[in-house]
Amino acid sequence: MIGKDIKAVLFDMDGTLTDTEKYYQQAWPKAMAHFGHEMTKEMTLSLRSLGRPFAPLQFKEWFGEDLDYFEVREYRRGLVEELVREQGIPLKPGAKEILIWLRENGIFTALVTANEYPRAERYLKKIDLFGYFDKIICANMVEKGKPAPDIYAFACKELGLDPSETFAVEDSPNGVQSAYDAGCNVIMVPDLTQPDEELSGKLFKKLDSLVEIKSLFE
Repeated sequence: MIGKDIKAVLFDMDGTLTDTEKYYQQAWPKAMAHFGHEMTKEMTLSLRSLGRPFAPLQFKEWFGEDLDYFEVREYRRGLVEELVREQGIPLKPGAKEILIWLRENGIFTALVTANEYPRAERYLKKIDLFGYFDKIICANMVEKGKPAPDIYAFACKELGLDPSETFAVEDSPNGVQSAYDAGCNVIMVPDLTQPDEELSGKLFKKLDSLVEIKSLFE
């Protein structure tokens, strides 16, 4: 069984370990409206885990060359922070349980997130997950973010492992693509959308919850 060959599990954060992707789905349209633009639900969903240089280019394609993506993103960040202050950072079911189980069983863990390090560190400490990771890999550590494979390739290099020795746990198409192209065995625990046929073909397994990862090692 492949689980016997797996030495590390790499986790996305928003929508995978934390139930915070919904905040971005609220904040992006509000931020765009503030700058006089309308963003559809389909647009907002496509932004999940989308990193640089892809996100700025996508916004210019949608809204024109004059749009200042970074100004909009900064405003959106403020909206997300407000939601976090009001509603906290809820964990996805089984998040802490699976991290504890993996460490107890000698399996490395890493966070592989589209966030920049200061925010990832702050959030993880707030929800008492910071100490459960052997490595924390963030978008600002690589040239290209998700869906490029850079961030997962870098995570594997930092752990000293071949991608084939890892599970990558994601909730979104951009994250799945990134991990798949890096050569990881991709597990999808869907959050806001289910995988279509094309995306399903890139998955090692689709699971309904994080705790089901345990079964892959039996």
